Amino acid sequence: MLTYLADLLTPIWGPARLLSSFVILATVGSLVSALATLFLLPRLWEALPRDRGRAHAVGAADSVGKPVGVGLIMILILLAVVALFSPIDPHIYFAMGAVLLASGVGFIDDRTGGLSELTLGLTDLLVALFVCVVLLWGQDTKLWLPFTPMVFDIPFWLGLLIYTPVVWLCINAVNCNDGVDGVSGSLSAVTIAALGFILYMVVGDAGNAKYLLIPFREDAANWAIVAAIFCGVIVGYLWHNAPPSAALMGDAGSRPIGLFVGICIVVSGNPAMIFFVAPLMLFNGATGLAKVALIRVFGLRILSSIRFPFHDHARKNLNWSNSQVLLRFLLIHLASLWFLVIILLKVR
Repeated sequence: MLTYLADLLTPIWGPARLLSSFVILATVGSLVSALATLFLLPRLWEALPRDRGRAHAVGAADSVGKPVGVGLIMILILLAVVALFSPIDPHIYFAMGAVLLASGVGFIDDRTGGLSELTLGLTDLLVALFVCVVLLWGQDTKLWLPFTPMVFDIPFWLGLLIYTPVVWLCINAVNCNDGVDGVSGSLSAVTIAALGFILYMVVGDAGNAKYLLIPFREDAANWAIVAAIFCGVIVGYLWHNAPPSAALMGDAGSRPIGLFVGICIVVSGNPAMIFFVAPLMLFNGATGLAKVALIRVFGLRILSSIRFPFHDHARKNLNWSNSQVLLRFLLIHLASLWFLVIILLKVR
């Protein structure tokens, strides 16, 4: 909306051109979303359901009675700020509708005490497929991979087959990281910030993309603004979720956050990007999914001595406190992400 106002006001008042600056929109948008989340959450979460604890989760009793599902409020704030600060783009609006849907399903899961694995899995798959259809828009797309300068032109149907499972994985990996105060939000904010940087400075910049042998995507910078706003929302939530937390985002927050990570992966044009921007999140969350799948499908047991999500193993077996888990996971995540992203972009 502000970019539209910039076009109207700039001929009358020169400084209004700043409203069309992507850096200004991302910076101010993230600040507005952070402050809105910080101040609105405690005024609204009293109407939300209370956490009842999770079976087999380490330290689940510590969360009992806290407001859960605040992720729905976070997403509503996100949508309002995105509508104000992002460029007018139907792809963004459709995708944000899917983010709201993912949050709504998560909120139902939080409120009822747990939907079935099949229901959640199928819903995640349908949402993932929908956002891939929206982002690919029935057109062929360019795909690039790590460690090779080659760029592949893939048809629409193949893009759906490649990206839909990746988005589904992102949703569930982020969801499985939620369990220790501050961990899922902190790791997700770092990952989304890194993706926003890549979308703005690399994929969305024609000069840098050409230099790094990466396909340029014109609308990538638009998504970088949304990523900055989403980071602001998460930061505002983390103020209240720092150990010991006052409220929990629940599936209403973790599922749409994971979905947005997947959206950024699709826009980046590299399905392997998730392994470079979220290695610890995948190890902490997705490894448990792989263990369960191997047991149920093949009867194969791996890593039997390690609990997953790994944050439960760290607390139960390594005797780490919640604060130690948060800080150590964040340090590992920052170091590994920085190293792997440099390799991804420079080793072509």
